[in-house]
Amino acid sequence: MSHPTWSFLFVGVAFWIAGMSSLQAQTSQKMLSFHDAVSMAWSIDPVRKALQVGHHSAKARASAAGSWFAGGPTLSGEYMDDHAIGSNEGYTTYQGGLSVPLWLPGQGSATREVAGAESESINEQLNVEHMVLSIKVLEAAAALQIAQARLNVANALYSATSRINQNVTHAVHAGELALSDSQMAQAGLENARNEQTLAQEAMNNALAEQEVLLGRASDVDFSSGDGLAHARFVDPHDMEENDPRIKVVRHNVEAAEANMKLARRSFMPNPEIGIDAIHEKQYGSPWDDRVGINFSVPLPSEVRNTPMMSEASNRLATANSEEIQARRMVHLEITRVRERLMAATTARQTMRTAADSLEKRAVAQERAWRVGEVALNTALQARQEACNAQMASARADIEWRVATIRMLLAMGVVP
Repeated sequence: MSHPTWSFLFVGVAFWIAGMSSLQAQTSQKMLSFHDAVSMAWSIDPVRKALQVGHHSAKARASAAGSWFAGGPTLSGEYMDDHAIGSNEGYTTYQGGLSVPLWLPGQGSATREVAGAESESINEQLNVEHMVLSIKVLEAAAALQIAQARLNVANALYSATSRINQNVTHAVHAGELALSDSQMAQAGLENARNEQTLAQEAMNNALAEQEVLLGRASDVDFSSGDGLAHARFVDPHDMEENDPRIKVVRHNVEAAEANMKLARRSFMPNPEIGIDAIHEKQYGSPWDDRVGINFSVPLPSEVRNTPMMSEASNRLATANSEEIQARRMVHLEITRVRERLMAATTARQTMRTAADSLEKRAVAQERAWRVGEVALNTALQARQEACNAQMASARADIEWRVATIRMLLAMGVVP
């Protein structure tokens, strides 16, 4: 990406940071910061708890893979005498053994590599879930603020139409206006009241959605940004490489490669070695106690090795494919986030100018209607257009803040 574009993004974020103090001064009540809201949602996230259990299990597997032997010991025993065949000469044998499986060359280190890569992959999945949850909290907070802005605009529209309706009612009673004007003003008032009801419904739904994420009802203020001045823009390639989703698939590839190495090292079942002890009671025999060693070496077999190698190859191919797809997805998403921020910056400025202009026009049209220069429907339409522009400006401002925080989340910063 060219340096001028990154400069443009930096100016956008700097402009956002510069406007925080004035926006915070306008906040009448203490609001929950975005960072605290994410922490609150993270503390009750069910996916986090499941991933943490999986992470502890993977670490335990990695620790167990460092064992001296390839498995647990095997205890064997035998007892034989001559009673079963009808003889009673006192021929009795007690035999016991203890053996352990041995690692094949390179098999132990490959097993540790597989377990270690799987543990790192699950650890990065926690970071992925944290990023996903941060985006959910951001979207829920934005939806609530948009709903609040809609309700504010609806209240303002209702106040304006109510004021016009009262003036029309007085004018009709005085015989200065026709009954049709009163009906038109009443219709505008009812439409404004209906918009109030719909806006209240949208805000209640947004509140419920946010309460589910955070565990309790609270207002999230994502206009605050402690420490954002220390956030630095990085190269898009570095952003992609530092994305936790890329790290997950990279660790999955490492685990698949280590698993392929393990499959090659496991070219035969693990040999076993141990000790045996024999105690015999035989008539006239001086060799009644003996101690020795035992070993077992299973030979390689294609029946066993071919499915194991095929499974390892399939796992590696799947991991490589998922890495390519994840890199494409992350690259496209970062590009969209970057373009959304630039478009939102422009839209915020233009919508604010349009809202100011249409508000002045609505005031002028209402004044002109009072002196009889324009019709009532012109004044009502101008007021409706001004309210629509105010809503569009509020939405553009919120979307700009969302796009800014979304860019910071892509850089690994939770403001």
